[in-house]
Amino acid sequence: MGFLVGLLFGLVTGLAIIVLFVRSENSRSNLRTKLATTVAAFARMTVEDSRKILPAEFYPSWVVFSQRQKLTWLNQHLTKIWPYVNEAASDLIKASVEPVLEQYRPVILSSLKFSKFTLGTVAPQFTGVSIVEDGADSVTMELEMQWDANSNIVLAIKTYLGVSLPVQVKDIGFTGVFRLIFKPLVNEFPCFGAVCYSLRKKKKLDFTLKVIGGDISTIPGLADAIESTIRDAIEDSIMWPVRKIIPILPGDYSDLELKPVGMLEVKLIQARDLTNKDIIGKSDPYAVLFVRPLPDRTKKSKIINNDLNPIWNEHYEFIIEDATTQHLVVRIYDDEGLQASEFIGCAQVLLSELEPGKVKDVWLNLVKDLEIQRDSNYRGQVHLELLYCPFGMENSFTNPFSSDFSMTSLERVLKNGANGTDDIENEKAVTHKKREIIIRGVLSVTVISAEDLPIVDLMGKADPYVVLTMKKSELKNQTRVVNDSLNPVWNQTFDFVVEDGLHDMLILEVWDHDTFGKDCMGRCILTLTRVILEGEYKDCLPLEGAKSGKLNINLKWMPQPIFRDS
Repeated sequence: MGFLVGLLFGLVTGLAIIVLFVRSENSRSNLRTKLATTVAAFARMTVEDSRKILPAEFYPSWVVFSQRQKLTWLNQHLTKIWPYVNEAASDLIKASVEPVLEQYRPVILSSLKFSKFTLGTVAPQFTGVSIVEDGADSVTMELEMQWDANSNIVLAIKTYLGVSLPVQVKDIGFTGVFRLIFKPLVNEFPCFGAVCYSLRKKKKLDFTLKVIGGDISTIPGLADAIESTIRDAIEDSIMWPVRKIIPILPGDYSDLELKPVGMLEVKLIQARDLTNKDIIGKSDPYAVLFVRPLPDRTKKSKIINNDLNPIWNEHYEFIIEDATTQHLVVRIYDDEGLQASEFIGCAQVLLSELEPGKVKDVWLNLVKDLEIQRDSNYRGQVHLELLYCPFGMENSFTNPFSSDFSMTSLERVLKNGANGTDDIENEKAVTHKKREIIIRGVLSVTVISAEDLPIVDLMGKADPYVVLTMKKSELKNQTRVVNDSLNPVWNQTFDFVVEDGLHDMLILEVWDHDTFGKDCMGRCILTLTRVILEGEYKDCLPLEGAKSGKLNINLKWMPQPIFRDS
């Protein structure tokens, strides 16, 4: 009996194992089929499909979706013909770059020229190409390039002390994007009239300097001066929007040359919450602004000592050559006196984001690097007012920074001459003084109310009042005190006579009145550009330096323009 039971149990167990094994194999087969289907689907996916499935903000910073096609075939051909390119291009580059080097020659040198210049035996590698759609009468091509060169470049430098040094430029590493423009398109072979080439983007440029048979550090500051000169020469000679034109067919190609297309007006207002770089005290911040980083086109603000919330209120002008690709860069530094300034942060504004003729008020977050967005640390913000004025559109909008703003016909006569026109005689007269407008007027400020002020008293209330200050003239006024209120209503109006509206600022500070002291609850800082343009406006302003709170105000401007000689 026991034998039969054991036999029956063994048969049932064996059949169960066989059934489970078959089901397991079928399940694994189905999983492999599904996995193969999924892999095949992923293989058919495009970049656009990937972006739809997972938005860009979920990718790490090192993931880049390139729009450029690979150029293996071009690199192979370029490697073969590179010896000939080296022979042909070396003398051409030497002849075109030497005058630019002389233009930016450091003051400590009496001469700066090439004694040797060859591009070397290593050809650059083009890693991608893309076509830019920018017009029907041209074709624009952008080539991404990497080059670890073994060039033989030797600079012959002479100092005013009579010292001559051969300085070798070696270990050149370059990554960037070249732009080629074929324009205009014609019905004659090769179907375009000229080729323009330029360095569209300089992602990386590294090199080392070495004195042949000596040490470059024997002359303090020489290495930095030469390196700065080389970088400035590259920026001024080939960096976009500078372009070199090669005529292919006979014709006039002056329209392809670099020309100013507009003016960018920038008002550097203030910064807030800057990172403190000093161990004792606070940073001494200043700003450097540029569109093209050339010495004569770079603006530097004044230094504000011991302040992490500096107010500059300075106005600058920048010439624009290409509003579609250029951008304004702001870099904030901490002044260290005789030592090198310490970098705090930087920001940029694309000119393509500005509406011509309209003032744009922006707060920009400072970052460590504009190219690589990997730094998540908060470095502070900078406040700008921007106005882009294209040439030829001056009559279609009002430019508050222009000397002709708010001028009456009588004032134009006084400025331009008795007949109201800029005649040739007046332009040639040496004694004719340049006059510029001062935006003078009366600013009427109505402090209406405040909302949701922060609690500063032990009883959970506050006794707020507002102090109004014109920064340049230092005129002050203040509202009455409203007791025990976090939503006070004042409805008080104050008039200020403003002597220079474009360079003055209104500061509104909300204070808590205490018997034994005062506590600042927050502040608002306003330029007068908007009220000068609009005449009158009402706004609700968030308080800076406070966890909560808003201030409701009304501003009105009554202009009285006058002149000053400059």
